[in-house]
Amino acid sequence: MKRFNQFLSEAQASLASQRAKKMGLRGDGHGGWYNASGEFVAKTEAGDLKFYTKGQRPGKDVPNPANKGPKIERNPEPSIPETEENGGAKLTIVFGRFNPPTKEHKQLFVSARTVAGNSDLKIYPSRVQDSERNPLKPDPKIAYMKKMFPDFKENIINDEKMITIFDVLQAAENDGYSEVTIVVGSDRLAEFRSLAQKHNGSVYNFNDITVVAGGEKDSDTELASKMRQAAIEDNINAFRSGVPPSFKDIEKLFKDVQSGMKVKTKEEIELWKISPKSHYASLREKYVDGNIFKTGTIVENLNTGLRGKIIRRGTNYLICETQDNLMFKSWITDVMERKSFTDVCGVTADKREVGTPSLTQYTMKMSDMYTIRNFINKYKAKK
Repeated sequence: MKRFNQFLSEAQASLASQRAKKMGLRGDGHGGWYNASGEFVAKTEAGDLKFYTKGQRPGKDVPNPANKGPKIERNPEPSIPETEENGGAKLTIVFGRFNPPTKEHKQLFVSARTVAGNSDLKIYPSRVQDSERNPLKPDPKIAYMKKMFPDFKENIINDEKMITIFDVLQAAENDGYSEVTIVVGSDRLAEFRSLAQKHNGSVYNFNDITVVAGGEKDSDTELASKMRQAAIEDNINAFRSGVPPSFKDIEKLFKDVQSGMKVKTKEEIELWKISPKSHYASLREKYVDGNIFKTGTIVENLNTGLRGKIIRRGTNYLICETQDNLMFKSWITDVMERKSFTDVCGVTADKREVGTPSLTQYTMKMSDMYTIRNFINKYKAKK
């Protein structure tokens, strides 16, 4: 008789196999997956699909062009255009802070493009901005991203309404997509998978929603943190090592990050605030002493954009509740305290003139019309 753990392992592997086949990949019988051209693109590992860029192999950090995997003879089936009759349109999503963007983000994008295949790929930079972990404002950040990653220029979306991962998923539903895949770093796989799949059928509706790992980790927590610290230390050489060699606006990006952080030396700021994982001991001490993240405080999860009130404090995590009574869990390294649930505020009088588009946008934002519109679209009669 099979042990329960073995049963779970086989069930997870079966789900990974189904996801791979949905993406049009072919297996070699040993966990490896190949695209229609016979190139190795993924492997089933611990029940999940792990995607690799061209030339990379499992367990290898550096691509090895001499080792391209076994050549498989195949007659690929012709692709079928996505329509409502054959299951609806598919969308692959990347949602992240990218503050600042780094050379390691390209690996995530390349993995996402592999996952997307011939379907749509959209990269949504978050809108969060503060003087500690998110020094760049959304518009200049996205402009830098398009210069740094020209191959993905058309995929990077600048939309001020896409504040949280829920906003992105609701927009995808409204745009007619029925199958969605979210690509994240492996260290955020469990968080996004639990959150995205838990609320399918309530906050949004998809025939299938999948979360896959596009890399070993999310570089927002590593390289971007080091670059922010380099900006505080006025070390442009250390900062330079974090961007692609082809990127030409390094000095301008460096100065913009420094300006956004509003500090001149590292002595003026507690380093755990800009790089919590690198200075975890300091963060943990503050938390245990009750100096931060108190019950009732509003915090923002920087991975998902969700804001919630802390209703329970764990050993190193928080249980929070949004204004819409949705629950989410966050590690203390992934949140920042906020004053309120929203940053929406008033606008100048010239933008509130009757009959102007700016007044319409302001009114819709203040009354949360985007959520109301999504609710109506979700429950309207299907024709």
